[in-house]
Amino acid sequence: MKMLTPPVGPEDHMQGPEDAPVTLVEYGDYECPYCGEMYPVIKALQQAMDDRLRFVFRNFPLTGAHPHAGHAAQFSEAAAAIGRFWEAHDLLYEHQDALDDASLASYAQALGIDPADLEAAFDGRFDARIRVDFSGGLRSGVNGTPSLFINGRRYDGAHEPEALLDALELAAAVAG
Repeated sequence: MKMLTPPVGPEDHMQGPEDAPVTLVEYGDYECPYCGEMYPVIKALQQAMDDRLRFVFRNFPLTGAHPHAGHAAQFSEAAAAIGRFWEAHDLLYEHQDALDDASLASYAQALGIDPADLEAAFDGRFDARIRVDFSGGLRSGVNGTPSLFINGRRYDGAHEPEALLDALELAAAVAG
């Protein structure tokens, strides 16, 4: 069984209590249709688990298959720099069919990202941060998106809400 490497740390994008009994990590690509299908599932799991779940998102843009994934990840990190990562994350998945640069510029304006900062992001300002996520995914055995880890262990089960909720509830029970 593949383990999450590196473990969740303060540099990660997290929602939920740090001391939650269950941590769900997703390696995702904003343009991946399967990640788009997973987005509402994760939202439902967060609602069902409430403060028993901490959700972590790590960028894993598959730019060979998804031409807008790289800039979408850069956009999300530009938003993170002004404390608006989760708004950007949700906006990207909710508008997955419009991830071209003009659309990203429009989203940046809506979130209050300075146009020069967005351009700097597109020029590589956050590429090292994205590479850390990506290389951690590779070390963890990620070979596609979405890839999920529950309390540090890769989850290879069904991606249906009920199966995932069962796995999360089991992890919560084991955690104590």
